[in-house]
Amino acid sequence: MAEDEGLNTVLRVRGMVKWFDPVKGYGFVLSDAGGPDILLHINVLRNFGQSSVADGAHVDLVVHNTDRGVQAAEILEILPPERDDTPVLSDFAELDMGELQAKPLEAARVKWFDKGKGFGFANVFGSSEDIFLHVEVLRQSGLSELQPGEALAMRVIDGKRGRMAVEVLAWEAANV
Repeated sequence: MAEDEGLNTVLRVRGMVKWFDPVKGYGFVLSDAGGPDILLHINVLRNFGQSSVADGAHVDLVVHNTDRGVQAAEILEILPPERDDTPVLSDFAELDMGELQAKPLEAARVKWFDKGKGFGFANVFGSSEDIFLHVEVLRQSGLSELQPGEALAMRVIDGKRGRMAVEVLAWEAANV
């Protein structure tokens, strides 16, 4: 962005999440084109259908200049952080990642999630069975944290320790 652009100028920007703290309610994005950090407020993230975003995730944003700096006005797309093809959990080591991606998305709701412990559980709609959610699966899916009651779309497998999510998407993002 050019420094002489006036207030309320609206631009489309691609960038990477520098950090986001859902407790504080904000974080910052680094534009691929350079320039000042872009403020990402939790309300903008919630309008996209997520309550968190992983550090290193790639985002496509609509931003505007304000008297307080550059701020995200709308999120158009979030792509998970880049990763290698190494399975994120040992439970996935013997699985074909292509097969996992072919599994259907299942509608679910977060029962509870504790980022400090690194895991939580969700329930698929129509079933009381708990689905294990690991923080590393969230990170590879572009999320960093989940709130109780949050709607999700998940790919689920029967793992060594029971039913577990192998991919987690915000419900709104999965519907696109």
